[in-house]
Amino acid sequence: MILKLRERMATREEGFTLIELLVVMLIIGILAAIAIPTFFNQRNKASDSSAKEMAHTGQVAAETIATDNNGSYTTVSPVTLNAIDSSILTAAGSPPHPFASAASGTANSWTETITSPTGNTFTIAKSSTGALSYTCTVPAGNDRGGCPTGGNWG
Repeated sequence: MILKLRERMATREEGFTLIELLVVMLIIGILAAIAIPTFFNQRNKASDSSAKEMAHTGQVAAETIATDNNGSYTTVSPVTLNAIDSSILTAAGSPPHPFASAASGTANSWTETITSPTGNTFTIAKSSTGALSYTCTVPAGNDRGGCPTGGNWG
């Protein structure tokens, strides 16, 4: 059986034509052109997700600051948020990572802004009524990444 198969393969001169190979290469090229931009967008979404996670961590740290200061948020800043939770970074590093670019508070409200490695910013603000707002901004020319159209992410 194996001998017959070898004889048959040795006598045949079959294979793919040049046109068939070119068509397959064209199809692979089209699929790659579709898949690669989608992959890069997913990377940006992942970077923005880590910034959102840090913003939520900052939210908990701001509430901790109020608990420690008789309900006042006046000492909220990137440095004090970092003092409560060291995972809240206060400056961009190498490799790039999210960091608290701004944070401030009053007696009964606070706001914090986290900048993602993509350049997008994610802000959580607590008003004096206790309402939370979650907004994001995308610099001109940037990919939206994890910032939905409309600028509200929470």
